[in-house]
Amino acid sequence: MEHLCSHNFCRGAPEDFTRAKTSAFTQLQQGKSDMITNEVVNRAIEFILHHAGEELSVEDVAGHCHFSKFYFSRLFKAETGESVYSFIRRVRIEQSAFRLKVEHGRRITDIGLDYGYSPSNYSSAFRQHYHTTPVDFRRKIYQHSVTHPFFHRGENHLESFAQCNGKITVKELPDYYVVYERRIGDYHDLSRDWAGFLERYQEYIGPDTMMLERTYDDPSLTDAGCCLYDVCMTVDKSCPLENTYTVHGGTFAVYHFEGPAWGIYAAYQSIFNVWLPEVSYEIDERFGYDLYRKVNCDTMEMALDICIPVR
Repeated sequence: MEHLCSHNFCRGAPEDFTRAKTSAFTQLQQGKSDMITNEVVNRAIEFILHHAGEELSVEDVAGHCHFSKFYFSRLFKAETGESVYSFIRRVRIEQSAFRLKVEHGRRITDIGLDYGYSPSNYSSAFRQHYHTTPVDFRRKIYQHSVTHPFFHRGENHLESFAQCNGKITVKELPDYYVVYERRIGDYHDLSRDWAGFLERYQEYIGPDTMMLERTYDDPSLTDAGCCLYDVCMTVDKSCPLENTYTVHGGTFAVYHFEGPAWGIYAAYQSIFNVWLPEVSYEIDERFGYDLYRKVNCDTMEMALDICIPVR
């Protein structure tokens, strides 16, 4: 759900994108995160993400995709490097940990129940994954957020409520129809991933194209190599590509970020640890995104909207 990145593209005219991706394209040869190219697996991931609080079995996910359990299990493992069962289990516990972090007023047992755990089972599963109890985790999450490696510069700090609130507007946002690429990997790879994405889809870039980034995990809660994210850009609904979907609109808390790329993580943590505990809004079941307004490819100063779905 948040990241620190150094995107090597410029928001603006098509020639700006071309200059940016050309300068960054050589990074593609230095390694890569795992792109998930099979749309069946991508549909399965969407299904799991949106039903993690339910009793969900491998058979349920395979049935949703109209495949046998055994064939689908092999397909999913080949694309993601993780078994369906392990992915479901990990998503469930990490989503619950995120709720512990941002929903301070809720009882731990109630959050566990939301994800199918009895009180005793929740503590055991949580300890197995995070090597601490839910109670200790919640007590220490603020400190953990600001000592995490993503929070790596001395200039970084969490904002006060007044500072954070002054940058947030709660408003309705429209749907966006996008072409996307999904990866499981490290958010630090986003620069390279954007470079390749823009190279592959440059023919679809126009003067009104918007660049979006969907990060599904909080890197302070998910191991670096296991973070799920999509790089996206808006396209016309007549786009013939298979890897398209609609980013649904609705009510969002929009944090207007301006600054260096390394400050994005701190901005997210200010929203989660400072702003949300003090307001009446709650994060709902949708996933947010970053909407890029401007990026200076030389200084990596950028303007973007961090869009958090709320109710």
